[in-house]
Amino acid sequence: MPDQVTTRFAPSPTGYLHIGGARTALFNWLYARGHKGRFLLRIEDTDRSRHNQAAVDAILEGLSWLGLDWDEPPTSQFANRDRHIEVAQQLLDAGHAYRCYMAPDETDAARNAARADKRRFESPWRNANAEAAPAEAPFTIRFKAPTEGETVVKDVVQGEVRFPNSAFDDLIILRSNGDPTYNLAVVVDDHDMGVNHVIRGDDHLNNAARQQQIYEALGWPVPSFAHVPLIHGQDGAKLSKRHGALGVEAYRDDGFLSDALANYLLRLGWSHGDDEIISRAQAIEWFDTDCLNKAPARLDIDKLKALNAHYIRSLSDAEFVEQTSHFLEQTLDETTKARLHRAAPFIKERVSVLSDIGSAAAFVLLARPLEITGKAAKPLKKSGAAAIISGVLETLTDVSDWTTPTTLDAALQSFVDARGLCFGQIGPALRAALTAGKPAPALGEVLYSLGREEALARLSDGEKTALTLQPQT
Repeated sequence: MPDQVTTRFAPSPTGYLHIGGARTALFNWLYARGHKGRFLLRIEDTDRSRHNQAAVDAILEGLSWLGLDWDEPPTSQFANRDRHIEVAQQLLDAGHAYRCYMAPDETDAARNAARADKRRFESPWRNANAEAAPAEAPFTIRFKAPTEGETVVKDVVQGEVRFPNSAFDDLIILRSNGDPTYNLAVVVDDHDMGVNHVIRGDDHLNNAARQQQIYEALGWPVPSFAHVPLIHGQDGAKLSKRHGALGVEAYRDDGFLSDALANYLLRLGWSHGDDEIISRAQAIEWFDTDCLNKAPARLDIDKLKALNAHYIRSLSDAEFVEQTSHFLEQTLDETTKARLHRAAPFIKERVSVLSDIGSAAAFVLLARPLEITGKAAKPLKKSGAAAIISGVLETLTDVSDWTTPTTLDAALQSFVDARGLCFGQIGPALRAALTAGKPAPALGEVLYSLGREEALARLSDGEKTALTLQPQT
């Protein structure tokens, strides 16, 4: 019976969960979930000088917000230090590693000389007699890498990638202070955790060759590697903050929905036909490493916003009000919340990120009496504005059914028909009174959103203002 699929996400605790790391985590999570396997989380904190607990917390929070749960408590690479040292000793005892007594400045000089001569750097201690070692001298432990032939990494995305062994020097696997280095620690941890599928960025492809050599020296099975091209900006350059390469918490705080961001990240480097809108359940069912793209994906914020707008429109009205209320400067009382709930179906179309709610719902949030200034004051100065508002106010007062915009539109239509007018002649005055010129949907929808009491009160305010600005004859 084949081993259970086990994937992992292994971020360094030096920063927040950036967009590329989030995509890597998503791919690993989907692969594990789709194959009924395990998704594990490991914090690669071997370098304690760069450890940042706030960053660890932010990474965990970001993963949770994206809905990427893990199957066992997160592990710390640093906590496994003794095991790394044990395996280094195992390699040493088996002749696959050796003690190197070169001082750092001596190593730098020898490496520079090798580079100048276009040859492989090799420590003089590689084949030295251990008895020649200076007593009490500090040493590193180097992996004795093969010098001939090539290391072939069979990668799911990149195909067979061949590395000439002459290009690799002997990697330090244990520093002189006893600390393990990255490539050794990763191999040991992945093996001990049972990780058999490694999906990560293609900036780790060279590491894969190094790590495969260590796996083979230890006689351990090599996991299936899938190295995904990194995300680029729209200009084709390596992704940076100027392209919008932020931590996922920044996207959350800007008003992106987690499902929308996950859907977008899924499509950055993976495809399922022409499908763009892919639910979480579909992603789990469909995702496989065979469909990972070999070409770099490009981050397009406009496309992300368009996708986010789709997910916002898919929210129920109650969910929409709940999620957008966090982006309003004011605390909503129950009356205003009810108005916003009624307005939700009409203003969802105007919101691509949740933070747009302030402008999209401005007409709902206005307080009475309306402050008529600037753009809103202009239509009320026109002759006949007061009469129009007064007539509409009288018509709407007689309307008993305010449960749909349809009945209110019908009442406005009967008003213009009876007077031989058109909506274009009454709209500016009504909008000034009802919305103070703020962006708003159709008049029937505005009236319905505000509710009978508020709408009639605003029209009454507008009538008084119009009479003050332009007395009617």
